[in-house]
Amino acid sequence: MRIAIAQNNYIVGDIHHNLALIKASLQQAEQANADLLVLSELALSAYPPEDLLLRSDLYQLIEDALAELCQVASPVTLVVGHPEKIEDKIFNSASIISNGIILERYRKQLLPNYSVFDEKRYFTPGNENCVITIKGVNIGVVICEDLWFPEPTANCKVAGAEIIVSPNASPYYFGKGHRREAEVGARAKENNIPVLYVNQIGGQDELLFDGASIAYAANGEAIFTANEFAEDFVVFEFDPATNQISTDRQDSVQLDGEAEIWQALVLGTRDYIHKNGMTGALLGLSGGIDSAVTLAIAVDALGAENVNAVMMPFKYTASISIEDARAEAEALGIEFDIISIEPMYHAFMAQLEDKFKGTEPNVTEQNIQARARGTLLMALSNKFGRIVLTTGNKSEVAVGYCTLYGDMCGGFNPLKDVPKTIVYKLAEYRNSISPVIPERVITRAPSAELAPDQKDEDNLPPYEMLDPILKAYVEEDKSIAEIVALGFDEAVVRRVIWLVDANEHKRRQSAPGVRISPRAFGRDRRYPITSGYGRQFNK
Repeated sequence: MRIAIAQNNYIVGDIHHNLALIKASLQQAEQANADLLVLSELALSAYPPEDLLLRSDLYQLIEDALAELCQVASPVTLVVGHPEKIEDKIFNSASIISNGIILERYRKQLLPNYSVFDEKRYFTPGNENCVITIKGVNIGVVICEDLWFPEPTANCKVAGAEIIVSPNASPYYFGKGHRREAEVGARAKENNIPVLYVNQIGGQDELLFDGASIAYAANGEAIFTANEFAEDFVVFEFDPATNQISTDRQDSVQLDGEAEIWQALVLGTRDYIHKNGMTGALLGLSGGIDSAVTLAIAVDALGAENVNAVMMPFKYTASISIEDARAEAEALGIEFDIISIEPMYHAFMAQLEDKFKGTEPNVTEQNIQARARGTLLMALSNKFGRIVLTTGNKSEVAVGYCTLYGDMCGGFNPLKDVPKTIVYKLAEYRNSISPVIPERVITRAPSAELAPDQKDEDNLPPYEMLDPILKAYVEEDKSIAEIVALGFDEAVVRRVIWLVDANEHKRRQSAPGVRISPRAFGRDRRYPITSGYGRQFNK
């Protein structure tokens, strides 16, 4: 039996677009003489459709698309995922279509409701197994979470399944592939049954799906992994007589380390912009490491002709910052402008002169600088139709080292889930491809340049200390005592945690960004803005 898998880059809610991709995959499967084509989870609607699932008109579009697929005269049996509504219940389903009819419909049994998942908000769990027979081969169908626990696969095996196919929409984070291999490989080995795991590809708001669909032999070993961060189509041969699965494909794109993170950020940025109907981006280029890395990501994602940057100097801006920003722009071949914020700043201060009389300068004046820059960027965005990319990293976003309506202005933040220490590694990686970030941008002490001789470490612990504390508190939910036990000074830990807790209101108003960690800000980590929980720890 020849089984094809297609990992396509769908668009949530765009049923017509997704249907066209599915039809193209069906045609490709026919040309490859495949008997069966398996797509990713909820392929017709794409994943996650969120509250679109509450719209009654969605289901008419789905039914029309399924009817159209039934009308396709294809010799290939199709496993296609879609939402299904029966009276007041909604199911995460997969229809098996053959010779113009729906042979069977499987409804996902195990619904994840943790981390970024909200499936119990929408779906009712199914309660029946699905084993279909195609060309004399018994094929079990399970969907995503069903494969992460032993029972559904074991039940399919008991029902006579000789191979398992599994549509998935498994969101990416760095290192997720190793966990998938361990879990899914275990299902194959437990049941002595080959498994085909088909994953979604592409960016969807904060979430990224990395593809990397995998075929597992009956002994639990991964025998082939499809392209990572790219669409792919692979055909496998399954021989029930020997219980073996194989493919003629030899090569695929697999990444690790900074190369993996870089491609994740590039794909997530490109898809967010393109799927929202835009082609171009602009950003403030400060001469610092964060904006330099963001610029390189934008160019790799969109092409130099679709990116422009603006340096917005003030009296505290070092000359080398302007020089380095210009060098970055020239190295990447983008449009580059210099617009001083001095006139805007002084106009603001003149209007506020009476109200500020008798007060001492403080962070207020620094924030006015940042907000003048934000106003300039948003004006250029409105005029020329390019999305503003913000440039704050996860370390800064965590502790609120950023200005609302200032450097936080923008529609998307590629570095939102990237700690500062990783930003430096990404800069080195990108320079290994081609030198686009001046070395002194990487080696200079980071500074917001909002005050004379300002350095980040005037307000924050060194990033080498800050980032592991943040990981322990934000991603691992460790207590103060547990973090101190890791070797950190208690006063420093208490201050960092207080900063994280006190700045939830900023994060709620921040642009979305690509999720690359197991616990990102946004839909993944949901803390109340108004809360007295941490006060007893921070006195």
